[in-house]
Amino acid sequence: MNRQITSDAASSHVSGLHLTADVLVIGGGPSGAWAAWSAASNGAKVILVDKGYCGTSGAAAASGNGVWYVAPDPEQREAAMASREAMGGFLAQRSWIERVLDRTYDNINSLADLGYSFQSDAEGKPIRRSLQGPDYMRFMRKQIRQAGVKILDHSPALELLVDSDGAVAGASGINRNTQEPWTVRAGAVVIATGGCAFLSKALGCNVLTGDGYLMAAEAGADFSGMEFSNAYAISPGFSSVTKTRFYDWASFTYEDGTVIEGAGSKRGRSVIAKTLLSQPVYARLDQNMTEETKAWMRGSQPNFFVAFDRAGIDPFTQRFPITMRLEGTVRGTGGIRITDRTCATCVPGLYASGDAATRELICGGFTGGGSHNAAWAMSSGYWAGQSAATFAQSLGEQATQRRVQGVGAAGLRGEGARSLTSQETIAATQAEVMPYDRNLFRSESVLNESLGRLNSLWQEIRNSATPTANDVIRSREAAAMVATARWMYSSGLQRQESRGMHKRLDYPDQDPNQKHYLISGGLDQVWVKAEPIQPQVAARELVAL
Repeated sequence: MNRQITSDAASSHVSGLHLTADVLVIGGGPSGAWAAWSAASNGAKVILVDKGYCGTSGAAAASGNGVWYVAPDPEQREAAMASREAMGGFLAQRSWIERVLDRTYDNINSLADLGYSFQSDAEGKPIRRSLQGPDYMRFMRKQIRQAGVKILDHSPALELLVDSDGAVAGASGINRNTQEPWTVRAGAVVIATGGCAFLSKALGCNVLTGDGYLMAAEAGADFSGMEFSNAYAISPGFSSVTKTRFYDWASFTYEDGTVIEGAGSKRGRSVIAKTLLSQPVYARLDQNMTEETKAWMRGSQPNFFVAFDRAGIDPFTQRFPITMRLEGTVRGTGGIRITDRTCATCVPGLYASGDAATRELICGGFTGGGSHNAAWAMSSGYWAGQSAATFAQSLGEQATQRRVQGVGAAGLRGEGARSLTSQETIAATQAEVMPYDRNLFRSESVLNESLGRLNSLWQEIRNSATPTANDVIRSREAAAMVATARWMYSSGLQRQESRGMHKRLDYPDQDPNQKHYLISGGLDQVWVKAEPIQPQVAARELVAL
């Protein structure tokens, strides 16, 4: 029997709500939207909560998104699977890649069937390898509302609820506009809160502070690939836009106009970062540029040019200063470990998808700005929502009648006297994770120094007083950033090699004996252990969900 909610009355204002659902989805980006749609389509009563406004918040909603959409042709699929295996350090699993390619192909075609308007090429054919973020997420919001999903906007989750057996049974949070609390008891929860970009001001990423990681860890979840978390993206010095594809057509120069050798190569990001440590770097989009290419650029990523137009700069003919903004695990591949093809975590009733979940399974230790990320978001979201619905429905009526308790602590509840401000915590964390010579170029001594300070900072948070209602959201975000940085650097310290985006100055080579995953977890005491990669199994040998 379909038990969907049909009202969306609470999407704008929440006042002391106490609700029940089969499935609670935390996060309203593409992954969360697909999870909500999938769960509702499988007969579940679904509530989705978003820190911002579902359909506009998050990295995907802010710009164009490439999608790993590959026709089911054996040669094309083989080329797609092989394209980044080496860059990712050979940690990706082809069985997962095949599943994601299949699911993404079907999901994109479903969007077309539902009426999404794709852009067209010169011949009038729809371009299904690209989604315009604002249109895509507006469309997904409409679809999930039509499916009966209740949306609570501007309502960040602060902690998970667990039952007496340790199974996740909902979450509680607060409406950021009214300061009124909400509680949702649910049979299952999907964490789709995105990654952590440490408030670096990268486009669309300032709502992505690792909140879902912290909540999941407090319930007992663990992580995989957190060492692959040092993604930086080129951005104009006066803009937050981190869409880097266009810099393939750029020349890079010092302040005096001299070309920076190697900056435009495959290792160019490292060259640029090393140069930025001591002096400014300038760019100009002037390499092999045609009028047709310029028109394509403006059509595919119009927001890329907004800051230039406002500043009166023609990026095709004039130099402009650049920087590199940290995108952390948003474009990294680490995240909550999923234990099987249902996207379940190691905690009963808890599922993870999108950037919140590890993307190592299809990317290994490296990913780019879109494509694989977008495919993983919609595929893992689809599976997580479907599986969460099945799990919740298996519990029957007692699912929302269980005795539960909140498990949130750091940045939410405290018994200490010291009042460590959120801004102090954030600034101290950023000082450890943002500098290129700490996070991008890693070494044992520097990682240990940063970890020492981060561990002390965590203890200060744990010993601080309970934050005020006005500061609790930011306090929780600050605690999540500290926790994320500790898992990142603890994992980075143990991987004593360079693989994927993880670069160790003291171990510059890839070590074949370290072709494994690093699982991490813990709160007051962080732990890391190696996990072998399971033997490859073709997707066709798996039973379809």
